[in-house]
Amino acid sequence: MSETPAVEGAALPGADGVPRCPWALSTPDYVTYHDEEWGRPVHGDDALFERLSLEAFQSGLSWITILRRRPGFRAAFADFKIATVAEFTDEDRVRLLADPGIIRNRAKVDATLANARELAGWTPGDLDALIWSHAPDAVGRPVPVTLGDVAAVTPESTALSKALKKRGLRFVGPTTAYALMQACGLVDDHLAGCAARGARA
Repeated sequence: MSETPAVEGAALPGADGVPRCPWALSTPDYVTYHDEEWGRPVHGDDALFERLSLEAFQSGLSWITILRRRPGFRAAFADFKIATVAEFTDEDRVRLLADPGIIRNRAKVDATLANARELAGWTPGDLDALIWSHAPDAVGRPVPVTLGDVAAVTPESTALSKALKKRGLRFVGPTTAYALMQACGLVDDHLAGCAARGARA
């Protein structure tokens, strides 16, 4: 996420007066993503494959870099339909590595293609079930007050990472797994005082 703009990382009002997590205030792209997507439950194998792939591409980069290229990623990877990406050829790989609309990282492109081929052999719904089986119990989970209270890795994300790797998936380390959990609503890491906290419709 973007750097904390002020006040020890607590929720801050945006230009519209609505309090939000401070990472969301730096650009309109972040405001929209924060308000409408981040932390809201995502289900469906293809949708989760997209999120998992984008989180892997984000590794070492800022999320805004990925967010602004998401239309390009969707075009390049056939809207992340697992069955379609699994059939990509060597020519598709060459095309992806030359595509300025995505992050042209060879290891990440190869991991995405390999993951699609692996997932194509799973029973429909298995990816959704596996990921969501690692959602922690929200009851009694501390509410983060500042960005400093938000973990980068948790026991659940470590367990999810191990489970995904055991099933043959790549680029799914514990930090990537936790970013996925945050983005897809397995946890609610909106800060106390953020208007989006608890809005997990």
